[in-house]
Amino acid sequence: MAVSQSLYDYYCEKSHRLSSNDDFAMFVTPYALTPVANSLWEIYTDDEDFANGILMIVHQIPYEETSGVKYPIETVVENKGDCDLFSYVAASIMKAGEIDVVLLYYESERHMNVGVHLSHEPQDVRGQTYSVTYNNIQYYVAECTGGNWKDGWRIGECPDGLKHASPKVITLENCEQETSGHVSASYQTLESSTISLALSSKNVVQGSVITLSGQLSPRLRNETVTIYVKMNNLPWVVLDSITTDSEGRFGYVWNTKVAGVHYIRVSWSGDNDYAAADSPIHNVIVLSIFFIFLLIITLILVCIGTAVFLTSRQNQQVQEPQPPEIPL
Repeated sequence: MAVSQSLYDYYCEKSHRLSSNDDFAMFVTPYALTPVANSLWEIYTDDEDFANGILMIVHQIPYEETSGVKYPIETVVENKGDCDLFSYVAASIMKAGEIDVVLLYYESERHMNVGVHLSHEPQDVRGQTYSVTYNNIQYYVAECTGGNWKDGWRIGECPDGLKHASPKVITLENCEQETSGHVSASYQTLESSTISLALSSKNVVQGSVITLSGQLSPRLRNETVTIYVKMNNLPWVVLDSITTDSEGRFGYVWNTKVAGVHYIRVSWSGDNDYAAADSPIHNVIVLSIFFIFLLIITLILVCIGTAVFLTSRQNQQVQEPQPPEIPL
């Protein structure tokens, strides 16, 4: 699995604010981890095996208590987390694989795992099967912590301390619906890729247009290139997404509506053969129309003042000193 720096920066600077427990769903990001789900479906044909495969992935991430919440991309890159962060990763991949999944929040126990709806009762459970029912749908407990990916928790198994608990079921209607990019995932070593970016100008007046152009290598057609922009030290946001032509080239016309200092770069998320790539970051200064107006007015006033001063100097009569009179 490979994650571009731009995608990581995007999620690091994205809002992490929680207003209620239902907001936990916002940290489930299916699209960003879709390639992982697609890769797992290449080797699994059963939804239980698919879900257990995801648990084996999150069980490999080292456990470390963290303060605050993080998005799955952050957890994957930083390679550490705790119960809620692992649950966001697992739920994201499961939902990306079109599995009906919910978050299970144990408020008294200060714990989180996920509930998974399967097409059949789990067959690989070692002991009693545990589940919760929500809206007449049975969700089997899936514990995401553990650290032992070979013999860790399986779908339907439950830690002793949670067997009699009553978790709050958090559905994922409010999960992230779309994002700027995704990871690249493959069972083979990914080849490297590069992407360039050139700008027609780096100093413009507000409302002007800047032409962006670049080249993706390998030269693949119809590949999505994401344009990220950071305005005046605000978080990175997606300006737009464009596609490459038959030679891997791309172009975009950017209308600079906001004045200030901007940072801009482009990114390609990669595919089954190539890792993701980011362009270098370019700085762009967009001058405010109001600032330009004030500057022009100031220059005009300075010119008028200078002209008045020079004119008054020319009209001023300078009296020559006269020698004193000598009496005869």
